[in-house]
Amino acid sequence: MFDLLITGGTVVDGTGRPGFRADVGVEDREIAAIGDLSAATAARIIDARGLTVTPGFIDTHTHADGMLLVDPQHECGIRQGVTTEIISPDGLSYPPLSPVDYRMYRRYMAGILGLPPEDADMSSMEAARANYHRRTACNVAAFVGHGPVRIGAVGFRDAPLRGEALDVAKRLVRESLEQGAVGLSTGLSYYPHSYSDTEEIVELCRVVAECGGVLSIHLRNHNTDRGFGGGGVAEALEIARRSRVKLHYEHFRTSPATAGHVDALVADIDRAKAEGLDITLECYPYPAGSSFPMAFFPGPFHDGGPEAIVRRLTDPAEKARYLRWFQGTPIRPLAGQRWTWIGPESHRRLQGMTWEDAARDRGVAIEEMVWDVMRETNLECGFLESPPQSTRIWRQQEADQAQLLARDDYMVGSDAIPLDGMVHPRAWGTFPRFVGRLRRRHGCPLERVIQRVTQNPARRFGLKGRGVLAVGNCADVVVFDAATICDLATYEDPQVPPAGIPYVVVNGRVAVDRGRLTGVLAGEAVP
Repeated sequence: MFDLLITGGTVVDGTGRPGFRADVGVEDREIAAIGDLSAATAARIIDARGLTVTPGFIDTHTHADGMLLVDPQHECGIRQGVTTEIISPDGLSYPPLSPVDYRMYRRYMAGILGLPPEDADMSSMEAARANYHRRTACNVAAFVGHGPVRIGAVGFRDAPLRGEALDVAKRLVRESLEQGAVGLSTGLSYYPHSYSDTEEIVELCRVVAECGGVLSIHLRNHNTDRGFGGGGVAEALEIARRSRVKLHYEHFRTSPATAGHVDALVADIDRAKAEGLDITLECYPYPAGSSFPMAFFPGPFHDGGPEAIVRRLTDPAEKARYLRWFQGTPIRPLAGQRWTWIGPESHRRLQGMTWEDAARDRGVAIEEMVWDVMRETNLECGFLESPPQSTRIWRQQEADQAQLLARDDYMVGSDAIPLDGMVHPRAWGTFPRFVGRLRRRHGCPLERVIQRVTQNPARRFGLKGRGVLAVGNCADVVVFDAATICDLATYEDPQVPPAGIPYVVVNGRVAVDRGRLTGVLAGEAVP
């Protein structure tokens, strides 16, 4: 007798082979049988006739670190069929931070990671993983972030690591990998990681390579003089060549400016792969991004961390200096953004408001409005880029993403920032958008799309026993209607669950039952 029996569905097992009719029997947390189980009995039977049965989806890039501790049900992910979240990309992790540094960094990162409990133990990767193990609806894997590693070595200071400080950072990376991190992440448009140079990252990645981990990289666009070749793709390839680390490019897709030019986008990467470098990539199916407004500011603004930043924000002379800097610096335009999440209730009317409208309300320029809101909210604010106005460009970017997912080195990372407010719809829609809407629109084989969101990430990040429906593997399962699965979250109404996913199983326990959360917290810290 099985604990759970899923009958009559079409199994797409995650390996890339076509679907086949079979039943799936589950005992405890594992898959016990796949085949004709019509004579079997079970404590619970799910009738999957007319539905597709696949491994649980794996999100390679999510900023759910903080919100999983606030809302462990994690509806935005689990309702999409995501059974494993890989947290702490872009170099933005909480561990390994001392209690004092954790409270400081928690404040600094509020616009992306929200406000988790102040007393959470993030002093090591082992301690951090315990915060999630069997306390969340989904499984959780994690990178160790370059930012906290640097904080542990030199604090929030502008200095590439050398000597004793570099030795401390290498030790923190090694300890984190030995305690279960799947790799090192860095985000070279965020601080304090952007204070690094290529040499520092190469040295850290030699440790990662020794431990069999992966470097997950958000490419450099700050302090480009410190990066080999001016940063970008060239710097990442140089790091991989010199350290021999396995390299993973984060959110690597065409932009409105490069739409339609996929071959040019990946040309240097393909040449490097032909040389023997081990490279994978990820993308998400939307044309615009989301972050926090501090991402617009240069290195000196961040020096010293959030306390120093708040002092600058309250200094009229500093305000005048940075407003002049904005007016004379060719950064990405501030117009076209809008506020997503605002921490203080007093300012939540700004959520969803464009920066132009918010500035007009105050009778000031956009850059001054942004400065003032950062000060008034104590850095508790995030923003969203507006998508292209041209439907043609939007559709071309979608076609580009379908083309990228045809490559066997690609996978899917939502880049979700799952806060309240008017967040980016990717937090609620990424996986059904790829598996449903875009698959059907572009005629992608279902078995290929499923392989990209299951086996590919499991294999890349060492998630043993996950990513494939096979006897003995963990029973992470999604049951969906291939004809109707679809994202419903939009930029105007982002917190809307998808359609067509009636059942989600995590470690043998039903987390979504007939489209509703069950409240079961069966997720594990993995691998």
